[in-house]
Amino acid sequence: MALIVHKYGGTSMGSTERIRDVAKRVAKWMRAGYQMVVVPSAMSGETNRLLGLAKELSPLAVTPAVTRELDIVAAAGEQVSAGLLAIALHAEGVPAVSYAGWQVPIKTDATYTKARIESIDGARVHAELAAGKVVIITGFQGVDSGGNITTLGRGGSDTSAVAVAAALKADECLIYTDVDGVYTTDPRIVPEARRLASISFEEMLEMASLGSKVLQIRSVEFAGKYRVPLRVLSSFTPWDIALGEEAQSGTLITFEEDANMEQAIVSGIAFNRDEAKISLLGVPDQPGIAYKILGPVADANIDIDVIIQNLSHDGRTDFSFTVHRNDYARTLEVLKAQVLAHVGDANVVGDPKICKVSIVGIGMRSHVGVASKMFRTLSEESINIQMITTSEIKTSVVIDEKYMELAVRALHKAFGLEQAPA
Repeated sequence: MALIVHKYGGTSMGSTERIRDVAKRVAKWMRAGYQMVVVPSAMSGETNRLLGLAKELSPLAVTPAVTRELDIVAAAGEQVSAGLLAIALHAEGVPAVSYAGWQVPIKTDATYTKARIESIDGARVHAELAAGKVVIITGFQGVDSGGNITTLGRGGSDTSAVAVAAALKADECLIYTDVDGVYTTDPRIVPEARRLASISFEEMLEMASLGSKVLQIRSVEFAGKYRVPLRVLSSFTPWDIALGEEAQSGTLITFEEDANMEQAIVSGIAFNRDEAKISLLGVPDQPGIAYKILGPVADANIDIDVIIQNLSHDGRTDFSFTVHRNDYARTLEVLKAQVLAHVGDANVVGDPKICKVSIVGIGMRSHVGVASKMFRTLSEESINIQMITTSEIKTSVVIDEKYMELAVRALHKAFGLEQAPA
């Protein structure tokens, strides 16, 4: 009997009526002979509401003791969703049981609000499946070695679902969301954007890391590492759609060697407006300077993205990097408190109104001139490039935020992404 994991996002769980539709869809799969595990997110807006209450009580909630309590608060949203879905399934005549992450258990490290999964014990879940029940597991959360509830960070329910699928050796993991698949770019910016029938794990990983909101990056990492078949599809299709049609809808996240994968030089345009740039001007050009600057930032649990160090002039250089916009103010505080005293007379400047736009495609490996075409397209639109970073299958540029939509539309047209590959 095939084992399938369904993950439902916040909009899919956004009301009792939506939860009832999810229950009917899961029941359909169950009655077709599948063993079913479901990982639901909190109801749409619930996590923000809960964390908003915490912020009212402690606007500067950054201490370890407070972040532990934030995880207790935030985890409540998924527990409500899981219990409500189990109740809805019982109303459909389908045996179901819900578990919080700590009950499975899903074991994580102790990095509150940004925990990473270390292991999942599947014995309890397999026993419930063998008893003929649908098993519902809260997304987004787990438990550390001290028995403390932890959360995985925003988008963590995707990660939970894929990790559960890997641990249980599921046949497939279906991510139900409010879009019907992965598109060449955001259709709200480019109406001509095209849904992809398939995309490689490698491309999806790049797009997720570069700002595509369809899947959380760690979920794609898990899927690729453990080779979990992954499909993104919409929960807003009628719940009673034919099972065969539903199982083939959306976008399949597959492996590069898959002969049926769409072959294109560029598969998609990703963008991220939640970026900020920080530059240290006139730092000593000497061994270890990058560590002196970025070490304290990393120790503050701040993720660093694009990094550029310029040519040396008179023994000094300029050093620039980007962080998430939410971490901008805290990064400046870390630099002023822990770094500036060790890098001479460097001057710190920042820009919280930048964005990153990227082209992604495994076809870039075997085609020359792709980056130059990107740069020419932006030049023709009078868009200045501030930073550039590349890999085998992507080229990213940092530009002024006000030009983001223009850049995305121009690049989408330049690479002909509105047309399906021949």
